[in-house]
Amino acid sequence: EGVARGGDGPAAAEGVAVTMMDKSPPKAELAAAIKDFDIVGIRSKTQVTERVLDEGNRLLSVGAFCIGTNQIRTTYANNRGIPAFNAPFSNTRSVAELILAEIVMLSRHLGDRSREVHEGRWTKSAAGAHEVRGRTLGIVGYGHIGSQLGVLAEAFGMRVVATERGDAGDL
Repeated sequence: EGVARGGDGPAAAEGVAVTMMDKSPPKAELAAAIKDFDIVGIRSKTQVTERVLDEGNRLLSVGAFCIGTNQIRTTYANNRGIPAFNAPFSNTRSVAELILAEIVMLSRHLGDRSREVHEGRWTKSAAGAHEVRGRTLGIVGYGHIGSQLGVLAEAFGMRVVATERGDAGDL
């Protein structure tokens, strides 16, 4: 499912046969292919259903290389003795960087400026645009992504105020 080429190198170097797919296979195709797999690694779009798990007679484990495991029927897999896991930190920094980029874009009205340029207009004005330095960023949920966002925002000179979701009633 679009995993970077070369990711199979370490396993192949150890003599492990690796099958990589360019996109998420349909459920029926995955169910047919899984018969030959010992371990399956997926991304967000691939659905590991009960039917898919039933076909995986040799299956030892299922790994989701993304934040959650909602695309894997984890209870069903565990009941069959197949542990399912995820890689919660795999996209954390990327998501935090994208959020901060959006903050900068919004504070500089870059969406409006982009639209104007595409319409053939050049507005050379900073009216209403602001630096993020010195601004306050409130983060509700200071988990993996929230804490990374806080680090990046502070590096930009922002003041960061954060709370956990359970503390939100105290805001």
